[in-house]
Amino acid sequence: MSLVLIVVAGTAFLLISSVSLLTWRSARMLRRQVAELAARDESLPNQFAEAIDNEQLVEAFRALSDGLVIVDRDGEVVLRNAAAARFHGARHADALAEQAIDEVARAALRGDPVERELQLYGPPPETLRLRAVPLRRGSVVIGAVASIHDVSEAHRIDSVRRDFVANVSHELKTPIGALALLADTLVDGVDGADPDVMRHLAGRVVGEADRLGRIVDDLLDLSLIEAEEGSERNSTSVAGVVGEAVERVRPAAEVNGVAIHVEEIGAEAVIVCDRRRVVGALTSLLDNALKYSDAPASIEVEATHEQGQIAITVRDYGIGIPTRDLERIFERFYRVDRARSRDTGGTGLGLAIVRHVARTHGGEVTVESREGEGSTFRFMIPDQPLRAVPGVAEAS
Repeated sequence: MSLVLIVVAGTAFLLISSVSLLTWRSARMLRRQVAELAARDESLPNQFAEAIDNEQLVEAFRALSDGLVIVDRDGEVVLRNAAAARFHGARHADALAEQAIDEVARAALRGDPVERELQLYGPPPETLRLRAVPLRRGSVVIGAVASIHDVSEAHRIDSVRRDFVANVSHELKTPIGALALLADTLVDGVDGADPDVMRHLAGRVVGEADRLGRIVDDLLDLSLIEAEEGSERNSTSVAGVVGEAVERVRPAAEVNGVAIHVEEIGAEAVIVCDRRRVVGALTSLLDNALKYSDAPASIEVEATHEQGQIAITVRDYGIGIPTRDLERIFERFYRVDRARSRDTGGTGLGLAIVRHVARTHGGEVTVESREGEGSTFRFMIPDQPLRAVPGVAEAS
């Protein structure tokens, strides 16, 4: 192995944190060659040999998640770690990434750092940030190192944050605007106004204020659930939480001509949970099924044991959810049918709260749906045998 290779590898160890994965055989070879070169060439920095000789450092580099590619002055790859090896000889989107890595590395050989962001459309979609810097010996460029950092999650979080700010602003603006308009109308019509009209306007004011209050309450609940604050978990029967949720929506279901059928749930089905929040989550699922079901219709509820979890299923036979919307329905303020949601008074936060309640309890919520045929939501939470909850208060 040439002196250029050793200098390139050593410089990479010192200049950047994302360095190549070396096999132990390669490490021993490099140590031996560095020692031989150091004996002949006093200009070779001793710290290079020390860095390569440090097996703990090599093991740390082995665990790095960012990809790293080191090239010599001719642009030929001399070292590549495991994270970067995924792109070598790949096909489809990863082949485009390999080409981009080669391009930024060769551009850095001209003497300046290069940075580039690459969108891969997957599946799954990814965003990679590529950065390449020249490696020098004195004023001479002897190679370059390119790093590959996956920023997909950061981009997703930024997108969710922007959408949330836009959505909450829009949702709050609607009732606030309505309140302002109604207030102006009331002020203008005080003298000689028809009492029936005034009562109607006053009722509208109360309705919009209630809607605004529900949005604020749901936002506060969501923030507390995400922070896991105010949570008190006790052992409780599944039949108990399902029954309480069903009773909350039964009056509305009867008014709308929708029947709710609950499969018998055994007393042995027990979970350790924040009862108030789980009941609230199940109520949201039932309320959602009710909103999107037209009379005469039915909603079915059952609970089953599945691999250490209790799966509470809420099935409706309503309008269903288009395939394009399935991945987004748990986002805050996302609505499949905005007109129907507004008519029924929804805040657009119910399913987001359901997902967070499930996750903070170590579970998950899933959905299957066909447009025009209905939807099936499954709220899953780890089960807990009643006798195996020592020191935990029991709630029926």
